[in-house]
Amino acid sequence: MTAEILIVDDSLTVRMALMEILEAAGFSCMACQDGASARRALANGTFKLAVLDVLLPDDDGVELLKLIRENPRTAGMAVVLLSSEAEVRHRVRGLTAGADDYVGKPYDSAYLVGRVRDHLRRLKGSVQETSDAILVIDDSPTFRNALVEMLEEAGHKVLPATSGEEGLRIAADARPAAVIVDGSLPGIDGPTVIRRIRLDAALRQTPCLLLTGSDEGDAELQAFDAGADAFVRKGEESDVILARLHALLRSAGAPDSKRDTNSLQAPKRILAVDDSPTYLNELGEILRGEGYEVQLAHSGAEALLLLSVQPVDCVLLDLVMPGIDGVETCRRIKAAPGLRDTPVVMLTAVEDRKAMIEALSAGADDYLSKSGEPDGLRARVMAQIRRKQIQDETRRIREELLRKEIEAAEERAARETAEARAAMAEELELKNQELEAFSYSVAHDLRAPLRSIDGFGLALLEDYADILDDAGREFITRIRDSTAHMGRLIEDLLKLSKVTRSEFVGREVDLSFIARACLARLRQADPDRDVEVVIPDGLWVPGDSALLEVALENLLGNAWKFTRKTPHARIELASETRDRQQVIVLRDNGAGFDMAHAGKLFNVFTRLHAAHDFEGTGIGLATVLRVVRRHGGRIWAEGKVGEGAAFFFTLETKS
Repeated sequence: MTAEILIVDDSLTVRMALMEILEAAGFSCMACQDGASARRALANGTFKLAVLDVLLPDDDGVELLKLIRENPRTAGMAVVLLSSEAEVRHRVRGLTAGADDYVGKPYDSAYLVGRVRDHLRRLKGSVQETSDAILVIDDSPTFRNALVEMLEEAGHKVLPATSGEEGLRIAADARPAAVIVDGSLPGIDGPTVIRRIRLDAALRQTPCLLLTGSDEGDAELQAFDAGADAFVRKGEESDVILARLHALLRSAGAPDSKRDTNSLQAPKRILAVDDSPTYLNELGEILRGEGYEVQLAHSGAEALLLLSVQPVDCVLLDLVMPGIDGVETCRRIKAAPGLRDTPVVMLTAVEDRKAMIEALSAGADDYLSKSGEPDGLRARVMAQIRRKQIQDETRRIREELLRKEIEAAEERAARETAEARAAMAEELELKNQELEAFSYSVAHDLRAPLRSIDGFGLALLEDYADILDDAGREFITRIRDSTAHMGRLIEDLLKLSKVTRSEFVGREVDLSFIARACLARLRQADPDRDVEVVIPDGLWVPGDSALLEVALENLLGNAWKFTRKTPHARIELASETRDRQQVIVLRDNGAGFDMAHAGKLFNVFTRLHAAHDFEGTGIGLATVLRVVRRHGGRIWAEGKVGEGAAFFFTLETKS
């Protein structure tokens, strides 16, 4: 089996202890006794996380960490440094070199396992998953084993615990579907376990069933007062316990499959700051007994340095210290954006009302006398961590609600924008239709006057030629040329309007046949031209034959026109396949055009060549564009001045 955790420590005792702890937690491990063997393991194996001792007989754990971070193959590993070194500089050195965590010896086993799980979960990129297992907490091996066996026979996965403290740690890590807890336990009892679960934002929705062997009448009342969802006496039959459990699971409904909130029972790190080594060590012993990872700092400067590289869950701060005192240290913590929400408890041997007010005014969250009982200290620390957890949970919910509000607002804005665009498009379409109808009517009505002007001009030239001088004949000729140009413009506008207004009749169309018919008309109108034209046979496309004839008339007409001054003129119609789509292309070797102006080609009345070189109205390509769009296709062009042009278009079947 491939190991997921690499353990590097020169102490055989520590290596074996770490292997036992982590493998019991379900991890696969590989252990190395020195830096050389660790380097070989890293070169040959793949690990998700490494636990490195800082001091090795042949190497430096921090240098080994740098090697891991510099190698692209191992750079993504999580790294936890483990050392008995109490110096702040060692911890800062390791964390600034790229360590994900730093755990000091002696370490709490549950804390270490919890940190390892957190880092591996982070590597997966997922938040805490809710388990479907049942947590059973009972100090009696006989009853606990019987309960586990019964639940497993009923198809449940079971997580056993022998004490309330162990049960809470398992609950924080596994997030069970339900908890069955004995009322009487060593250490904290069953009701206390349930109370702590109910105070924990990450666990408070977990159904809890309290078991008790007590016959006292108020046992049930105490259970429900603690927050239990159900109560069963141990003397009941096993099927009663099972029925109660299933009822709880049904009534609980579907829990959140994922939770971002950290549990109160999850591994917590406390920073204790005091210039007295004796008191600092006593403080560390008290807090480690509660399962906390404790960092020790001997001054305010050390505390601020540590906080700059590793966040903590709570700070215990001595009021009177040389250098930066507790009040100033607290003030700086609360002024830092990433630290201001960290709870700070001020500790002092000075019972002074003014000092307390000054500390609280500087931002301290609590003020506690050093002469107080350890239980009071534990309770104050837990209260501050609980307050911070509730604050974080409230912020998370607020941010989630705000995110949903923003998403809803964006969705509304997008919908309103889409509706506005649709309304504008509809209105524009109506205006275009009105303009098309007006243009068609005007163009149609202009043809008769123009014919009259042209006819009378011709009559003047024929009937009054003998009395007209040269200037008069030139003027009449110019009038007739202008009316002819105006007539072509009107005819092109009518064709353009017809393309939009005509009914679309879609079917399979032989484009080769249409192209040859258009070419025949061009040759008939200009019989002296010698142009090589290549048209393939059987070029079938989906579309409206009348519209496609209009498009080819314009495209072939342009190619015929713009190759007029080209020796060995050539025009080719072809079909190509691009991105699995049929593309029709018409190429010529004529005048071409500058690609800088390609975007203007299909605009109405746009001409890229002088009228005295190539006549035209500038409407033909705009008409082709409309034909292609009515077929659901697209059109584009490529060209080079003096080397010809190519027009590409696609066609989609339209109903």
